[in-house]
Amino acid sequence: MLQKINIEHLLFLDIETVPEEKTFDSLDETKQHLWDQKTQYKRTVDVSAREFYDNAGIWAEFGKIICISVGYFNFKGEKRHFRVTTFHGEEKEILKEFKALLGDHFRHPKYLLCAHNGKEFDFPYIARRMIIHGVSLPSKLDLFGKKPWEVPHLDTMELWKFGDYKHYTSLKLMANVLGIPSPKEDIDGSMVRGVYYEDQNLDRIIEYCEMDVITVAQVLLRLRNEPMLGESEIKRV
Repeated sequence: MLQKINIEHLLFLDIETVPEEKTFDSLDETKQHLWDQKTQYKRTVDVSAREFYDNAGIWAEFGKIICISVGYFNFKGEKRHFRVTTFHGEEKEILKEFKALLGDHFRHPKYLLCAHNGKEFDFPYIARRMIIHGVSLPSKLDLFGKKPWEVPHLDTMELWKFGDYKHYTSLKLMANVLGIPSPKEDIDGSMVRGVYYEDQNLDRIIEYCEMDVITVAQVLLRLRNEPMLGESEIKRV
């Protein structure tokens, strides 16, 4: 069934997120209390809400998107290219630009969004942040009333589960077991907050995000038993 999908009809994506404020003390008293309540089940007894705040980027209610990287396949005859670009800047503008991309080029029902663990993280996170910023949802993220087979989302982690709902596999592990060359990443997800707020190096985060998009595309190619992308086929625009 996966082979029946036209790979040119997929928009691959990945997002990077950080806490909405740099420190816990930057939150107003109400938000601090809500953060304390929200994270009680995740924290051990010796970890305070303040100490746990570095993890706030995981939740859309307490975090923000700092970049969205996207990639798509383009074929010209026998030549195959994978084009990658990134939206960054103020969060509301990122979301509006991403929405415009969907509306201008990926509106048709034949197009699907593809991410690793996208159904649990990327897709709902983007939708929630859009609503928070007063940006109306594009059809690709507005799932109300849609039947499961009408949802235009493809998730490489879900594909790897093969119906096993207890199974979680990181993108890095999945790439490893499928023999996908590991990109030369100098950071991982746990470091994004520090690189953003302390180092103020967004370019480094963008490069990391784009490499994840490329890896998701490579994983899908392996799941379809197709040749992986070579460096000359990847175009950053």
